[in-house]
Amino acid sequence: MAVEKNIGLMRRWFQEVWNEGNIETIHELLAPDAIAIGQLEDRKELRGAGAFVAFVKSLLESFPDMKIKVEDVFGSEDEVVVRWSSTMTHSKDHLGMPATGKEIRLTGITIARIQNEKIVAGWDSWDQLGMLKQIGAYVSPENSLTKIA
Repeated sequence: MAVEKNIGLMRRWFQEVWNEGNIETIHELLAPDAIAIGQLEDRKELRGAGAFVAFVKSLLESFPDMKIKVEDVFGSEDEVVVRWSSTMTHSKDHLGMPATGKEIRLTGITIARIQNEKIVAGWDSWDQLGMLKQIGAYVSPENSLTKIA
């Protein structure tokens, strides 16, 4: 598959899965044995469409107005890199934290490997700590920066 088609596939993934909440797109574009790393804490893996569907549903339940903007995208051979930003409102309980109604802003980078028009592997690096801080689930220790100096 040409790099341009792979880039188009990833643009479609972000638009349909995240912005439109289309679960069928996950089944269509994700290989049955795909591995995703970086969505969960501690590098825990999501394996296959079923696990990824559960992850997406959980996030979209907690942040139903989630919108992701693809900021940059480029590819080489069978891999595509997407730099994205997102806004969302913490509308329902998430991570054991009651809904706060706070607007969240995040950034992240996704790298996907695509074979036979399917995502077979993906790696995400996104501001999980920033999300926890913004919903009040994590508070930085006081004066931590002054102790370092």
